[in-house]
Amino acid sequence: MKKYLIGRCMSLIKQEKPELDEVKLEEIEYGLTGLYLSITKIIVILVLTILMGIMKECLCFMLIYIIIRTNAYGMHAKNSWICLIISTLSFIGVPLCAIYLVIPWQIKYLLGILTICYIFKYSPADTHKRPIISKQIRLRHKLLATTTAIIFVICSIMISNNFLSNCFLMSLLLICIMISPVTYRLFHLPYNNYLKYVS
Repeated sequence: MKKYLIGRCMSLIKQEKPELDEVKLEEIEYGLTGLYLSITKIIVILVLTILMGIMKECLCFMLIYIIIRTNAYGMHAKNSWICLIISTLSFIGVPLCAIYLVIPWQIKYLLGILTICYIFKYSPADTHKRPIISKQIRLRHKLLATTTAIIFVICSIMISNNFLSNCFLMSLLLICIMISPVTYRLFHLPYNNYLKYVS
C-alpha cells in the first residue's frame, strides 16, 4: 500500500514537474514517505486510545511532547514497524502512567533539573538522513529546547492537575531517552551525524 501510494504520487509529480532533478525528487519522496508513516501511525494509535478510553489524554501528551521534540529532535527508528512499536508504547504507555502516578514535588524538582541539564548537553540530536550542519542552527535549537524544558519543569511543579503536571515532566524524560547517545547505540544508529560534514 505504501509503495503504491507513494509511487503514484511520485509519478504525478514527475509528470507535472519534469524539470525537477533526481536529488529534489529523492527529497520529495523522503518527505512523502515520512508523511505516510506519520499519518498511518497516528491512526493506529488513535484507534487504540479510543478503544481504551484515553484519547484526550493521549492527544494532550502528544501535543506537549511535539513541542519539545521540535527543537530537541531525537532518534528515528530504522524501519516503520519499530517506529510504530516505539510510538505506540510512548503515546499510550506514558499517558497511562501520567494518569495514575503521583510524583512528589521534590522528585519532580530533581528530575526537572536533571532533564534540563541533559537536554542542554545533548540536544539537538540529529539523524543521518537529516543532519543539522549549521552551527548557528544547532545552537538555536539547543537554546530553544533548553528554554522549553525550563518552562515545562516550572509547569510540572506549579500546575495542580496531576495528569498535566506529569505530562510536562514525562515528556522531558521521554525526549531525554530519544536524544541519548546510549539509545542511538542500542538501535545501531549513528550519532552526531553533523560531524561528517564539519571540517
